[in-house]
This record gives sequence, C-alpha cells and structure tokens, in this order.
Amino acid sequence: MSVALVTGSAGLIGSEAARHFAQLGLQVVGIDNDMRKYFFGDDGSTAWSLVRLTSELGDSYTHYDVDIRDRELLAKIFERYGSDISLVIHTAAQPSHDWAAKEPFTDFDVNAVGTLNVLEFTRQHCPEAAFIFCSTNKVYGDTPNRLPLVELETRWELDPAHPYYAEGIPEEMSIDGSLHSIFGVSKVAADVAVQEYGRYFGMKTACFRGGTLTGPAHSAAELHGFLAYLMRCVMEGRTYNLYGYKGKMVRDAIHSHDVLTAFEAFFRAPRSGEVYNLGGGRFSNTSHIEAFQIAQEITGHEAQINYVEQARIGDHQWYVSDMSRFSSHYPDWRMTYDVPAILREIYEANADKWTRS
Repeated sequence: MSVALVTGSAGLIGSEAARHFAQLGLQVVGIDNDMRKYFFGDDGSTAWSLVRLTSELGDSYTHYDVDIRDRELLAKIFERYGSDISLVIHTAAQPSHDWAAKEPFTDFDVNAVGTLNVLEFTRQHCPEAAFIFCSTNKVYGDTPNRLPLVELETRWELDPAHPYYAEGIPEEMSIDGSLHSIFGVSKVAADVAVQEYGRYFGMKTACFRGGTLTGPAHSAAELHGFLAYLMRCVMEGRTYNLYGYKGKMVRDAIHSHDVLTAFEAFFRAPRSGEVYNLGGGRFSNTSHIEAFQIAQEITGHEAQINYVEQARIGDHQWYVSDMSRFSSHYPDWRMTYDVPAILREIYEANADKWTRS
C-alpha cells in the first residue's frame, strides 16, 4: 500500500491533491481541522469541501481531524502508516498576511512550528517519502516592489529592458533586507526548514513558492482567495475592497489542476532541497482591473468596488513567477489554464450557490 499523506486536505490544494493522487491509485490520508473557519469565518470554512471529498473518494480516503501543532496526535498518524507513506504534501497553513498581524503566535505556531512537526515525523517514520511544501512568494518580502515598473492603462508592468521581463521573478531574488509581513516571516522559517531537511538529512524535499494558487474548490474569503473571492463578489453583488496601486497591481495565477500535475512530476522524480517558484508566469497573469473586466463579461453583472488608497502592508505591486527552473527539471510539464479559463470555471462551479439575493 502506497500512502499519500496530505495536510490541509480539505483546502483548495489539499483537496485537489487528495483527488489527484487517489486517482493515481494511492491511499490518501488527510489531516485537516478546518482552521480556515477560525481564521476567516464561515466564508473560509472548508467543512463543505470535506463532505464532498469523503463522498467522492470513499475508502480511498481516510480523514483525521487533527491540528498540525498537536505533536502527540500527529506522531500517532505517522506511526500508524510508517514507511507506507511515499508522499507527504504539506498545505496546512495560516495563509493571510493581514490576519497574521492579529495573532503572531498562532501564525508562527501553525506555519513554522507545524511545518517542523510534519518534517520531523516524516524523517522519523518515512524518510524516503517525497516531501512537497506549499510555500509562498511572500518569502521575497517587498523586494519585488523595487523593480522598475511602468504604468499602463490597466496594469503595472515591468520595464521591458529589465532581465526579469521575459520570464518573471526567479528563485535567485534575495529574501533578505525586505519587509515580509508577519505571515511572510513564518513562511520563510518553514521554507528554510524544508530546504534544510533536504540538504542536511538528504530527504527528498521541495518548496513550491506559490503565487496565486486558485480554482473552483477555493473557500473564497476576503483575506485569502483573490480570484475566487473577486468572482464571488461580482456574482453575489458584494462590495470588493480594493487596496492601493490604482487597482493595477499584477498577480500571476495558476489553476489547482496545474499545481497538482507539477506536484506529480516532482513525486515521480524527486530531488533534495529544491526551491521552485510556482505561478501562472507570463502565460497566466492579471491585474485587479483586468480580472474585474473578465468577471463582468462572464457574469453579466457590474462589479461593486470600494477603492482604498492605502495599499496593504507588504503587498506586491507586480508579481509574475519565473517558472523556467521547474520547467528545466521537468520539461514534460505544461500549464493548461490561463486567467479567463480559471475565472470561467470558478463561475460555473459556483453558479448554484453564489447568487444575488
């Protein structure tokens, strides 16, 4: 029996990981205690996702309502499956840099200490397993905001003369000397720990520094879930609070399906202590203004926007991931969804529940 252990298994990437690897024939063990409800309220709860997941996967999925900060209970899960675990996908996290400032202890304990717990039990019980960590582009702090940007009609864009223009921001960008947000700090700690377990202990680890990871399974909340929450606001007639940069800040977006095919590529040919940027790159990116335009065209509704002049602390003005490092290691991997396709699928998947009152 080959086991894929997935933390945060009811979340966007976690639930897609459970489905993806169950379809490949692995027995999936999921760990999720719906901390998103604590972080973001009912909008962010993943309870609905867990119901759907257990219904769809049946005996291929075993769920544990366990907090990754609870070492005693977490250790028992790893002990139970031991060397049968061939893959660990660690997605459980506090994912909002805004929320982190409210409870720094909680944020660090979940993101940094929780990651250390999962790493160490992997080392103790299944050291040959491939270990995939969902990191974040926030590890670079606000360094991307120092890039030379040009203001266009609907977006900020990098100066075409800059070496990052063609592909985006590479992994070589320094994480030092920048404002990270409290969330960014906890994710840096986790990111470096995952790298170190690969290099020091020889484990097969990879940090995937995500941009906007999205898809129809996102529990869209204001503080986390950019494209899904934007579409939800347009569909329900909610007011979207748009913070700073004239609404022209740029994000690259990658669909959860494309994330999982990247994870599968690493699982089939794992490496030690790797770091990969993970986003839509030049293939799939958008400004907020452009995303609203697409959402309005899809729904036929006008967006309700409340513009706030002050940008969020540590927010990126322009971020596009350079995916060339991952592509050079896994040349058969391809991205299949761009932003319009992502927004269309989010709309179609939620048309029965995100409706105007």
